[in-house]
Amino acid sequence: MYDLLIRNARIVDGTGAPWFYGDLAVKDGRIAALGKLSGEATETVDAGGLYLTPGFIDIHSHSDGALLRCPTAESRILQGVTTDVGGNCGGSVAPTGRYPSMADYLAAAEQARPSINSATLVGHGTLREAVMGYSVQPAAPEQVEQMRSLAARAMEEGAFGISSGLIYPPGCYASAEELAEVVSAVAPYGGFYATHMRNEGRDVVRSVEEALWVAGQAGVRLQISHHKVTHKPDWQVSCRTTVAMIARARRQGLDVTCDQYPYSASATSMSSNVPAWAFEGGVEAMIARLKDPDTRAKLRDESNASHLGRWGDIYVAYVQTPENQWMVGKSIADIAGALGGKDPADTCFDIVIAENDRVGEVNFGMCEEDIEYIMSQPFVMPGSDGEAMPLDAPGKPHPRNFGAFVRVLSRYSRDRGLFPLEEAVRKMTALPASRIGLFDRGVLREGMWADLVLLDLDRLKDDPDYQNPQQPCSGICRVYVNGVLTALEGRHTGARAGQVLRRK
Repeated sequence: MYDLLIRNARIVDGTGAPWFYGDLAVKDGRIAALGKLSGEATETVDAGGLYLTPGFIDIHSHSDGALLRCPTAESRILQGVTTDVGGNCGGSVAPTGRYPSMADYLAAAEQARPSINSATLVGHGTLREAVMGYSVQPAAPEQVEQMRSLAARAMEEGAFGISSGLIYPPGCYASAEELAEVVSAVAPYGGFYATHMRNEGRDVVRSVEEALWVAGQAGVRLQISHHKVTHKPDWQVSCRTTVAMIARARRQGLDVTCDQYPYSASATSMSSNVPAWAFEGGVEAMIARLKDPDTRAKLRDESNASHLGRWGDIYVAYVQTPENQWMVGKSIADIAGALGGKDPADTCFDIVIAENDRVGEVNFGMCEEDIEYIMSQPFVMPGSDGEAMPLDAPGKPHPRNFGAFVRVLSRYSRDRGLFPLEEAVRKMTALPASRIGLFDRGVLREGMWADLVLLDLDRLKDDPDYQNPQQPCSGICRVYVNGVLTALEGRHTGARAGQVLRRK
């Protein structure tokens, strides 16, 4: 007697092998049998030839904090994501003032009872802030050792690795040598290093070199986060160099892979357009510098010089104050024009001040040719760079939060033919599972946890877009998390059967 029996499915098992017709049974949250099955079940589903895949694993998310606010995680579940890895880009919820240890955070996550499985990295930027605040000074040996100790403790308490965000203060103040020393603390635990590199524009090649060097020195596996090229003159050029560098490093024995979101726009905080030196001392100090006329003039000149031709590509995605809601969905250039031809950097700075640095942006900076070239590499997996959100989330968040995985399947696999469906599924299941170290998820095999997606490939569509992102994707018929039905035809069932995962 099974708990669940799905009959007559085209099974895509996650390994990249060709799909096959069969049945799948679930008992006590795990896959009990596959093949042509007999027997009865509490729930029997006739798939009618629809595709059955493992639940999708998002190796690059920022859901560690978001799940505490939105444990139902509609933006994840309704596109088939059943496991999220948070703590990316150098920022993690622990260790911080609210959660002094990773154990404290993971306990709070369990109390939230999320709908998805959740894992996390520890952020280098968070460690540096805990030890040094927002200091631009090089870390002294004893400070490096403090960061290493905190990183090791986080790993012992369940983190899966360490991340860096080298465009964000205070992590960006660290040298490559400091990074290698701190990152090496996760090596004895089998942790991996995920990096938002120091530059994804003009200096992307040198940034890849630095990432490879840090991982090699630290003796850890490397995950290059959301790989892309944002400098327009280098489109269709630099990514071929970086891909070749990564392939060469793999041939030479360095375990390096990448993730990527399938969109031509990025998303981050609006204050990322403020030069990094302004953040010394923290956000309050940065805002004070923006308010000081002489300092602001220097920041304005530097920001405008680095943003030539770019202000029209940067859009406000979210603000808190009622008076600025009219800006959502508009570019900085358009807002500056509406304010009487105001300087665009001044416009950006004033929004950051008015919103106390709680303002998000969407930034168009990549080309489709690069997206497809990077995506086609066998060592590249999807990663949304999104987070758990409800369908009524405010503003216009990036559609990657709601549709990244379905977009890979529908646009790039089915429509563009970059790779077969089986390879697309491997990239978002078995590949990230092995990367993280989740050896009981990501593949449809007896004994594995029953994270499952039943999808209609013909109807599959990433409906979320830049103007209307907060909506489910078409064609995701059923989503099971640990054997529990959590989404049905674009609607969340209310189930909260996710597990908070810890490194073993």
